[in-house]
Amino acid sequence: MWKSGILLLQLLWVLQASGELQQETEPRRLPPPGKLDFGYVPAGVYETLAHYEPGPIGILFHLVHGFLYVVQPNAFPEDLIVRLAKDKFGAIQTEYQKPENIVLTLQAIYYEIGFLVCSAVGLLFAVLMPLAGLFFCMCRCCDNCGGEMHQRQRKNADCRRGLLGTLLFSTSLVITIGVLCAYAANQNLSSQVKNIRRLVNSNMRDLHTFANDTPMQIDYLISQYATAKNKVIYDLDNIGPLLGGRIHDQLDKEVNPALDRALNMAGAMRETKEALENVSVGLEVLKEGTGKLNFNLSLVRTSINRTLNDPGCHDEESDATSAQLCRNIRQSLSQLQISANYTRLPKVNTQLEKVNDVMNTDLSAIVQRGYASLNDTPHMVIEQTRSVVENVQGLVDGIGNNISSFSKIFPVQNCLSNFTIFINHAHAKIEDQYPEIDQMDFYRWIGCIALCCMVVLVLAFNYLGLLCGTLGYDKHASPTTRGCISNTGGTMLMAGVGFSFLFSCVLMGVVTLFFLAGGNMEKLFCEPFHTKEVFKVVDTDYLVNPEWKNFIPGYIYNDSDLELTAESLYSTYKENKGIYSAMRLDKVFNISTFLNTTLFTKEVVGQLDGVKIDLRGIILLESEGKQNLLDFSEVGLSEINYADYLEEVNKGVTVVDLLSFARELEAQTDLMPRGGLQTALKGHIGTLRQIHRQQIIPMEQAMKYVRARSALNQSMRFLERTASDLPNKVLAVIEAIEAAQYLISQNATQIINQETGKYTATIVGYFHQYIEWVKTSLVMEVAPCKPFSNMVDTVEIITCSFLVDSMNTFWMGLGCSTLFLLPSVILAVKLAKYYRRMDTEDVYDDSSVSGTWHFTL
Repeated sequence: MWKSGILLLQLLWVLQASGELQQETEPRRLPPPGKLDFGYVPAGVYETLAHYEPGPIGILFHLVHGFLYVVQPNAFPEDLIVRLAKDKFGAIQTEYQKPENIVLTLQAIYYEIGFLVCSAVGLLFAVLMPLAGLFFCMCRCCDNCGGEMHQRQRKNADCRRGLLGTLLFSTSLVITIGVLCAYAANQNLSSQVKNIRRLVNSNMRDLHTFANDTPMQIDYLISQYATAKNKVIYDLDNIGPLLGGRIHDQLDKEVNPALDRALNMAGAMRETKEALENVSVGLEVLKEGTGKLNFNLSLVRTSINRTLNDPGCHDEESDATSAQLCRNIRQSLSQLQISANYTRLPKVNTQLEKVNDVMNTDLSAIVQRGYASLNDTPHMVIEQTRSVVENVQGLVDGIGNNISSFSKIFPVQNCLSNFTIFINHAHAKIEDQYPEIDQMDFYRWIGCIALCCMVVLVLAFNYLGLLCGTLGYDKHASPTTRGCISNTGGTMLMAGVGFSFLFSCVLMGVVTLFFLAGGNMEKLFCEPFHTKEVFKVVDTDYLVNPEWKNFIPGYIYNDSDLELTAESLYSTYKENKGIYSAMRLDKVFNISTFLNTTLFTKEVVGQLDGVKIDLRGIILLESEGKQNLLDFSEVGLSEINYADYLEEVNKGVTVVDLLSFARELEAQTDLMPRGGLQTALKGHIGTLRQIHRQQIIPMEQAMKYVRARSALNQSMRFLERTASDLPNKVLAVIEAIEAAQYLISQNATQIINQETGKYTATIVGYFHQYIEWVKTSLVMEVAPCKPFSNMVDTVEIITCSFLVDSMNTFWMGLGCSTLFLLPSVILAVKLAKYYRRMDTEDVYDDSSVSGTWHFTL
């Protein structure tokens, strides 16, 4: 196992030889790169199921365990065994009179007191039972102890005979159950011995699987370097979108707003031009419409004035009412004129011409070139890092070649071949022992069957005696005239008594021997193994060697201070972890030390840190664009009198509503006397209504004029907003562009270094993932050690479940049968009197004295 564990170090030496590793002084902070999928390490299936279910006989096993707990309820004597093991029993044998040795002896006796008492009882039984049989035989030869062939007549003789027969039958049933338990345990052990071959073969196949899969697993770990390598190559091939895109994104946060402002200013130029054009056109349209209206209204006003010069309007020649009405009409004529005088508004042709000059330069195209220049950052990165990328790719390819070449140098297959040869040799030796094991088991089986047959022989005499005695009994027959069958039954019972005395010594001796061996095996090994207390004894400091704290690492690594105990080793094996973690092979090759940082950090980081990216070729806004912005700020928008324009636009078409004026004039005319004056005024009223219908209404409803007024209103408001602090706005845009340009040309180094560091950390992160995967796989998946824990469990199953439990069940059943031979003897002797034919009997003579019995020969 140690040799196979060393094989796993080959991968680690390969990784070490491929490049020097160094610890980064400043860890790179970056969210973990994309998760790499290295797949699953190929692993064989271990077929050994190191678990034993005894089946129905398990009930007997539990009964034995319960009995042993009653016999030995003390806790596992860990301290006692440790002290005895450290002393190797030498001092106790040579210096047993020392107080500390006496204490140890007393502790051992106290722990074994239950076994000692039971063993003493068994030995007494084995010794006294034959002696009692001898004395009983001698006593009966002297016609004592029931040897006299005479039976006294009693009135309750039938009841006594029935009770004795029932008790003997019950006792025989108990003995039968005991011998059946012993026989079942004997057969179970023989059947389980046949399963030993299957368990051993299964464990050996698992060891072969372990040896065959380990190099394949190591090769898989090495081959999966290609996964990390391919990902690195992919990211290097896409360094433009990855690194350049990140740099672009960082610059875009500062640069894009400035370009957006410049682009918005270009849009403002176009909108300003449109607004000025709308003002110019709208003003002409409105001037044209109001000019005709103003001319017609002046004609009407002149005509009314001439009419009011009529003599009928003078006080001397007309009544006072007409004169007053004429004066009122004359005074109201001043309202007959247009309200909005667009002719007084200055034209915006000068500003429009300047804006047209500004628009000759396409600022939007200039800004778009700035966007394009910024967006070309990934391509610039590709061009400027081409040599670095090629160097890193060559380094990565070279590392892969080194791994492939170094993996062939180490004789992994040779070592595993030697391990396989060792397994085959050990298996062959075990196979050679099977005939001997089968022969020994056959002898054991014969011996146990012989012991069971001793008890069965006694049982046979008991059952036959009961059967013959019961069937041949005649209640009308006297003791001297009993039948042959009844007499045979009594004779068989006495034969059973004789064999009981003969076999009891052998049976109890074997039971006592098996009890001491099997009971102590169960309490001192099997039970502590399940509770892992036996491992605490094995792992006791300085137990095996006074100079070794822990003997396993002391023997393997010559470092007894290493925390590698039998319990931890077994537990790790049980969890099917890799041999690297189970055997603490990091003591020989500490993977955490060699793979503490990113693989090949020195070479890869050194190359990527040499990346130099110059972004001074990015021009956000050309000088022509800046001049265009300055020219726009000087087009003279602030010289327009926006208040006059808005004032005129918001006025109505005329000062007074012509319909209202016509109605009022008509009402005043109606108050005048009929005549030429009234008729003339009526004509003027019709003219006013005609002007309103033909000119005012079209001007208010026609889209041409409505749009002109609306466009003039909106354009003026837009121009007013645009002109507000326009030079400062233009300067702010230019300053933002210059600040962004300065950031790119002078201060982008920090951003470039930052993003290059993140990109480097991402590339190195793929190696880091590979290393972490290798470390995890070595700990958990490569060369899983379940076969070794299965071997230990198999030894425990064979020793405890197969051998000890069966042996303990055997002595428990046989011992129970042997103990009940004693009451069986007593009951059989007493019952035989009622079955055997007597030589004499008691006879009642009527001629004699009343109540007197006489013997009849």
